[in-house]
Amino acid sequence: MTDPTHLPSIYPVLRYRDPGAAIEFLTRAFGFGEHQIDKAPDGTIVHAELAWGNGLIMLGSASSSVRTGEGPVDAAYLAVDDPDAHHDRAKAAGAEITMELTDQPYGSREYAARDPEGNTWYFGTYRPAPRPSAAEASR
Repeated sequence: MTDPTHLPSIYPVLRYRDPGAAIEFLTRAFGFGEHQIDKAPDGTIVHAELAWGNGLIMLGSASSSVRTGEGPVDAAYLAVDDPDAHHDRAKAAGAEITMELTDQPYGSREYAARDPEGNTWYFGTYRPAPRPSAAEASR
């Protein structure tokens, strides 16, 4: 059995008008791995999970979300070891770079890109570690 204390506790959820195209783009441009894809009897994707390191993102159809379709509605930050190479891969795959590679004052090197449906993705070397809550620390 997996120890749940070693599993991620945050799972970003994104909604897409075309989840199949989103999965293809996210795996090709950003390097996500397909973890699980659940389809309805008609073949439409109702739920998907894409792997990133020891974490996952979940995505599904925008029709099941309260989404207006006006501009970026979702964003996520993902840690990468080599943001320069990752940036080049994303750009070559057609990702719209919205923030070029930047050395941040807090020590991270990062960039941002927008996917075809307007979601913003930030990639950088910053890897924050969650601190235990006061209740967890007193155990």
